[in-house]
Amino acid sequence: MEQPVLYSEPGASWWPLLWGPVFVLVGVLVEAVTGGVWFALWAVVGFVLTCSAALWVAGRRRVYGVRLTPVALRLGQEDLPVRDIAEVEGVEPRAGAKVLGGGWTVPRGTTEVPVRLADGTVVTAWARDPDALRGAVHRLLSHRT
Repeated sequence: MEQPVLYSEPGASWWPLLWGPVFVLVGVLVEAVTGGVWFALWAVVGFVLTCSAALWVAGRRRVYGVRLTPVALRLGQEDLPVRDIAEVEGVEPRAGAKVLGGGWTVPRGTTEVPVRLADGTVVTAWARDPDALRGAVHRLLSHRT
């Protein structure tokens, strides 16, 4: 059964898919002004650029996405069960704490969100809007008890 999403950050938007078509349009216009246009070549270039951008965006969405449901906090490709989270409010960050999501550091453009687990260890979650993530987890934990 699909769980309701309490907080979500996609990791990347789909607008970079426009890079290929815009590049092709500019290229076709420049060629039209200067001479003959090779439409087949520009179609191939547009297809390759759009596919490359789609792969890049899909990868970023998979690796940098944040999603909180009543069951789990998903950071990148790592799931942290909510039952393992003790608190997020007032938790001090610790040097050397494990960064959730599989990286050595939090992704660029995100901020650390220290999380105390039920076993007392502190791990580092991350989000572009850390206060919103912290608030969503706190509300979820307060409803749990």
